[in-house]
This record gives sequence, structure tokens and C-alpha cells, in this order.
Amino acid sequence: MRTTTVRRRLLATTALLPVLALAACGSDPKIASAAGTGGPAATATEDVVAALAKSEAAAALLPEEVRKAGTLKFGSSFGTPPSAFHVDQADKKPAGIDVDFTDAVAKVLGLTVRREEAAFETILPALDSGKFDVGTGNFGVTTARLKTIDFVTYIDDGQGFAVKKDNTAIQPVTDLVQLCGLVVGTSAGTTFETTLNSRKNVCADAGKKPYEVRAFSESGALLAGLQQGRVDIEMSTINGLRHQAAQEASGTRFLGEFHRLDVGFALKKGSTLAPALQAAVNQLIKDGTYERILRKWGVADSAIKESQISPPEHA
Repeated sequence: MRTTTVRRRLLATTALLPVLALAACGSDPKIASAAGTGGPAATATEDVVAALAKSEAAAALLPEEVRKAGTLKFGSSFGTPPSAFHVDQADKKPAGIDVDFTDAVAKVLGLTVRREEAAFETILPALDSGKFDVGTGNFGVTTARLKTIDFVTYIDDGQGFAVKKDNTAIQPVTDLVQLCGLVVGTSAGTTFETTLNSRKNVCADAGKKPYEVRAFSESGALLAGLQQGRVDIEMSTINGLRHQAAQEASGTRFLGEFHRLDVGFALKKGSTLAPALQAAVNQLIKDGTYERILRKWGVADSAIKESQISPPEHA
């Protein structure tokens, strides 16, 4: 698909943005091949977890009712690569880092995945009600979330910024005071929105015009806002923004990292599933599957040494 055609369609509609711009023509199995700095070793459609065997030691840590049921209910948010997305919009086949880790952990525990797609902002509340056993959506471990949610970590991602490629005025953001006077776009219900809204005082304290936060429920609408000049700068995940900038059609430039966050499987507070999930992730690290998943998506620099249960937020 020619870049000029993509740009016309991006300006004409936001509905196709996640496919055309972030997923670089959706049906191409190599769409995730430039996600980060780690050097991908596979395509988006390659299965790197199929040969995994059950770990009896990890499975023994499961609650008895889960072992008997043989399934885990996952509430999963889908949006943009490389976290979780649809390779082909026609068949809605799931792909991404979250998907591979979900499938890999389930295999190690000898369980079947029951995955339900859900809006990002609805997943964490649904854990407490029991609608889902586990939530995935590139959920970062924050102090605020730890009050009501437990996490089992599997990667280290975090917060970053991006601008239009031809915008050379805005430099890498190391302090939110650099945003003063700008319109900042981000996704609704995320740590990015929380961070921006909770620290708006930095501009007043510096005697500068405050920044404006615009939260979007659709990733495509956020990108359109940036491309069309309704948003000056975008705040999102480090891995997602790197991947986005690698797609020529997005017309964006990654400004760099702002704040690292552990990312994990989300569980209701006190869930007895946590030890088994932690053991499964650590088994993946031990047997090399973990590294293969990260290299598949080009995010080897997001590796962790071992999975933890509800660690404190990065300083």
C-alpha cells in the first residue's frame, strides 16, 4: 500500500487508523517487525509458544478449583502493536506481546485460555466482580493501582512521548514543565492520563501557561489528532510509540522514554492465582521462551530478570 494513499485515508477517517497507520496495512505478517530496539527474530504470525510443555511444579501452585476447571478467563484490551492487536481485521486473530505471554503461561500451567476482548478502562473493575480471572492490556504497575490490584510482572515498559515527524521544536521530555502551553493527547483511563492530570500544577508553579490534556478512547483517534494538529504531543507506551514511529504511514517521531513501569498480569487484590502465574513466567525465562517472545516483537530491552508479585512502582 502506497504511503500517499495511507495518508489520505488517515485524514479521511479515524476508523481505519489502527490498521493503516499503527499496524502498517494489517494483513501483512511482518507488521510488528520494527517495534523496538531489541531486534526482532520472528514475524507477527510465527508461533513461538506452540511447543511448550506443562510444568507440574508451576501447575501445582494453582488453586484447586482452577485446576479442576482447566481454564482461565482473561479480559484483554486490544489496540495497537506490539502489545495486543489484530493482525487481520477480517478474522480478528489476536497477536502481540500480551497474547503470546497469555498463551505461554496457560500452556505452562496446563490451562485453556478463555479470552474476551474488553475496553481498557473496564478490565480492572471487572476483576473484582469475578467477570475475569486475569486482565491484560499493558497494565503498568503503579502505586495507585496497587491499592486495589495485584500484579504478576512479565515485562518492563512505561511512559514515553511522540510528535509529528516534522515537528522539530519539541525535544525529548524529561520534565512535565516542558509541556506547558501544549495540547497533550493520550488514551483514556491510562496511567498517562492520571500522570498528566495529577501534575498540572507544575506549570502554575513555574509561572507558565498550563498544558491541556485531551484523552481519547480510540488509539486511531489519538493518532489522527496528532497528525491533524489538534494535539501537539502524544503520551503513550514506550514500546507502542517506538513501533508507531517505525511505521512510515504514521508520520510520527518517538521522543524517548519518560518513566519506566513494570507491566504485569492484573488480578484482584489477594488473588490466589498470583504464585502460579509468577512461577509460569519464571519458567518461561528459564527455558528461553521468554527471550524468544521479546525478540519476536523487537522489545528485548523490556526484559525483566524475574517475575515479581506486586512490586513497588519504579522510582
